[in-house]
Amino acid sequence: MMNKKARNAPVLLAVIAAGTALNLAGSTLATAVWPQLYFDSLGTVLAAALCGYIPGILVGFITNMLKGITDHVSFYYSSLNVLIAIAAAYFSRKKMFRRFPQILLPVVVFTSIGGVLGSVLTWFLGGGVAVNGVTFAEQLQSDCLADLIDKIAVVGVAAIVLPLLPQSVHDRCNFDGWRDESATERARIGIHSLNTRIIVMISAATVLVAVVVAWISIRYYDRAMVNDQSAFATEIAEYAASFIDPRRVDDYLTDGETAEGYLEVKESLRRIWEVSASIEYLYAYRIAEDGCHVVFDIDTPDTPGGEPGELVPFDESFAEYIPALLAGERIEPLISDDTFGWLLTVYTPIYDAEGACQCYMAVDVSMPKLMVNEVVFITQLLSLFLGFYALILSVSIAMAKEYLIKPINAMASAAGEFAYNSEAARGDSVERIRSMDIHTGDEIENLYRALTKTVEDTAAYISEVSEKNRAINHLQNGLILVMADLVESRDKCTGDHIKNTAAYVQIIIDQMRREGIYSEAITDQFAEDVVNSAPLHDIGKIQVPDAILNKPGKLTAEEFADMKEHTTHGGSIIADAIEQLGAGDSGYLREAKNLALCHHEKWDGSGYPNGLKGEEIPLSARIMAVADVFDALVSKRSYKEGMPFEKAMSIIREGSGSHFDPLVVQAFVDAEDQVRKVSAEKKAHTH
Repeated sequence: MMNKKARNAPVLLAVIAAGTALNLAGSTLATAVWPQLYFDSLGTVLAAALCGYIPGILVGFITNMLKGITDHVSFYYSSLNVLIAIAAAYFSRKKMFRRFPQILLPVVVFTSIGGVLGSVLTWFLGGGVAVNGVTFAEQLQSDCLADLIDKIAVVGVAAIVLPLLPQSVHDRCNFDGWRDESATERARIGIHSLNTRIIVMISAATVLVAVVVAWISIRYYDRAMVNDQSAFATEIAEYAASFIDPRRVDDYLTDGETAEGYLEVKESLRRIWEVSASIEYLYAYRIAEDGCHVVFDIDTPDTPGGEPGELVPFDESFAEYIPALLAGERIEPLISDDTFGWLLTVYTPIYDAEGACQCYMAVDVSMPKLMVNEVVFITQLLSLFLGFYALILSVSIAMAKEYLIKPINAMASAAGEFAYNSEAARGDSVERIRSMDIHTGDEIENLYRALTKTVEDTAAYISEVSEKNRAINHLQNGLILVMADLVESRDKCTGDHIKNTAAYVQIIIDQMRREGIYSEAITDQFAEDVVNSAPLHDIGKIQVPDAILNKPGKLTAEEFADMKEHTTHGGSIIADAIEQLGAGDSGYLREAKNLALCHHEKWDGSGYPNGLKGEEIPLSARIMAVADVFDALVSKRSYKEGMPFEKAMSIIREGSGSHFDPLVVQAFVDAEDQVRKVSAEKKAHTH
């Protein structure tokens, strides 16, 4: 069984490579000849029909990943190619590619996947709004017609090619672990298969992790979107306010458009509104006890602006802000759903030379328009998850079948014929076990038979199975870290920074263990948890606006204050993950929270966010502080060059006892050769 799979591995790889190449070539040809067609699923269908579910899924998934290099939208359509692979493998098992009229069913199903589901996905990726006046019904009709032609061609080619291949090719290409169980094995196992339970557990675990990650991502995406739009609207309001002369506001209110300069200012405001697509309304009000008096109000296609001096009553949602507005104070951006709809509103006061507020410049951003972006984000997240889910599930099932279920059954068969003493004794022992006639309906029944005969051998296999399970868990943990890295990739410097700081943390911990520093605290588990969680120390930057995160110059005091918030944001994100996953005792997540929250605390208590000092600061964060600062010093950024190694080391030494834990600095300095090697490799990679 295993040897056969090993012999067929080159064939499998060749089929996957050929199927992927065929998809890419077909897509390129279709784009050049008939752009309405895709023809990027023929390789998927052939690979799935020849080799089974997993190779077909890999071909479909890899195809879209490669196409996504030049067209990122292709990433989100990988789930469709995966569904086509699953359907193609099923139809091949039922021999529907070789019989008429059964061959029509694959055409209908493939068209439904590519045309109907593809059209729905396209619609939501576009935010669920009409593009160029094309309605969803028109798009659906066009997509289904084009996809019908495309899938007729794909199924037609498959129906010609598959029967022409000799049976030996089909036999060598059959890699589908989901369909090579003998009828005897299926009958003995019954309906309560361990395979089914593994599928359920893997599905439940994957969906749980995906739901939690998606929920957290959407929650913080929503917050970041509102914060970004608030900042943008504030900038627009302040810019628009610069056109209004506070000395003339009284004239504007009484004389309106006849006032000197009124029309010029209104035209400037109108141009600002026109070039700011996300701005719904732009206006200036004087706030008084009786309501809002219009100074300027820019007309929109749907809503004419108010006339100068016109009184606009306060909306109910502004009730609590009226005292502050009457006092001419600034108020925070406000989300309301009143007279003019669901809006994000920013008010900027316009003061005269004496500091009196003459009026407010206001900007309204349409929340429904912002939600279009959220719909696109959720759709992208869901479509990517479905593609990854199918791939992970199929690979996990294959690994479980190959390394768990089949070895256990093989051991059971061997144990059923094995005896310790003689041939007669072996026969008697087998007969005695058979006479027990245990029926549990799953693989445990086979395990019982083996355990009663060959405990030692079975235990060895169970150890092997445990290793495979740990490999699966490691794969899942690695996927979560990759997702965290993708989220943090908003910061153009974060990718290298994550790798570098993790490397420096490993060096520091290894050196501290060699020197016996904090030996009671630095256990094997602590070291593993800290090194593994080090890449998450800056995860809170997901909440920092891009304008601040990637600003090429020095941050202002206000911007730096916002940047410092990434520590508390990071601690909250990890705390939410711990709560949602019920992982309160997880050392890995506990240290991830310590690192995210405390890596900017200082030994002398002058750090942030909580001003911890000395050993109040978690040890992991004290270690990360040295690694983080050192990498920041030697790294090139958009706003600075990297510092020479010796200068950076000197700064770390100078910070001992003030910024850093002296013992951590001691270990770092003592490991200078290793630090220098990592730093040199980093610079070589950068250049």
